[in-house]
Amino acid sequence: MAIPLVAGFDGSEASLEAVDWAAEEAVRHDVPLHLVYAVAPDHDAVAPDHDAVGPVAAAMARARKGAPSVRLSSEVLHEDPASALLGKGRNAFALVLGCRGLGDLNGLLLGSVSLAVAARADCPVIVVRGEAEHRDGRFGSVVVGVEDGEGSRTAVQFAFREAHVRHCGLVAVHAWSVPFGAFSEPPPPSGYALEAHCRPPAQVLDDALRGPAERYPDGSVSREVVEGSARQALLAAASYADLLVVGSGTRRGHLGLQLGLVNHAVLHHAPRPVAVVPQM
Repeated sequence: MAIPLVAGFDGSEASLEAVDWAAEEAVRHDVPLHLVYAVAPDHDAVAPDHDAVGPVAAAMARARKGAPSVRLSSEVLHEDPASALLGKGRNAFALVLGCRGLGDLNGLLLGSVSLAVAARADCPVIVVRGEAEHRDGRFGSVVVGVEDGEGSRTAVQFAFREAHVRHCGLVAVHAWSVPFGAFSEPPPPSGYALEAHCRPPAQVLDDALRGPAERYPDGSVSREVVEGSARQALLAAASYADLLVVGSGTRRGHLGLQLGLVNHAVLHHAPRPVAVVPQM
């Protein structure tokens, strides 16, 4: 049995937009879509299943309308939504969530459940962001952020696969800056400081892309090396992409520290859906 793509929803418009996106994604990858409606146990003194019939039926109908061929199932869970989705994510192709839910304040840029799940899930988490007209694949591009080291390896593989099933181009972005204090001494010969403190940016991209590019030899890949803020570089690149992919490190520490500043920024501000892919 194929591992499903899991979409969490609570009946809010943002969560139903995530269901729309997830249905198309499931068809692209030829995997089943499993819809999860989770209600905290203390909500309405443990709401009975019939209270979820309306929202579940609406979500199922919406998924089928947008992707008639999708293989669809649903489930109602009486537990904390973040915990329920994290549990489902242990055996999921990916988790798809809206950027806000029914219980989130209007001023929040990202819902609390989506943030908690993106920080702790064992599988890729896609937070569906942006206006409807910007979620329909019109740009023909997937953007992936590449950092120095192994933290982006799984994210790059995920991004190549997304570009492949979408029949679109991949843009790999690496932002770099000279480490603070690198020139506290008189400047060394040209090029020395960069080599002494980190690999050349172009080499970082070449090394990260080499393996996946061999697996997808027909893919169109472009490279962007940006001197400056990774946050700004990724947000700028996402303006012309259908999906932004970023990696995340090992799941350790306290919530709020696990995603890193760059991932927090793109999850809150990106104009397109964002995939957070844990290192594996």
